[in-house]
Amino acid sequence: MTTELTVLAWGCVLAIVHIFAAIRVKTRQYGTAWNMGARDEDLPPPQPIVGRLERARDNYLETFPIVIAAILIVTVSGSSSDLTEAGALLWIGARIFYLPLYAAGIPKIRTFIFLLSMIGIALILAPSLWPQ
Repeated sequence: MTTELTVLAWGCVLAIVHIFAAIRVKTRQYGTAWNMGARDEDLPPPQPIVGRLERARDNYLETFPIVIAAILIVTVSGSSSDLTEAGALLWIGARIFYLPLYAAGIPKIRTFIFLLSMIGIALILAPSLWPQ
């Protein structure tokens, strides 16, 4: 299996971590009965950590399909290279750091890390957009 596909598998694990981290803190605030119920009731405003983890999850889930497509393109086309491997590793590394930075409310470094993840995606896509 290629490095890119291994990173994609770990990206799936990270998606699950994002989902459970966000719902865990929301359940801590609103209770297990809310979590297990229909969730139809109006709720008081979420605590800051709830909002931050939901936004981090949403950000991850917005960009993850792009990574999936990019890695599948590289894999199916056989254009995996040192560049695409480095891009995949840069992407997953940045995304791992992004979650705790967002949860802690650290804005500027978090944005820089997000930009690194986007550079990783660009590196994965580069050989497919500009073949040699």
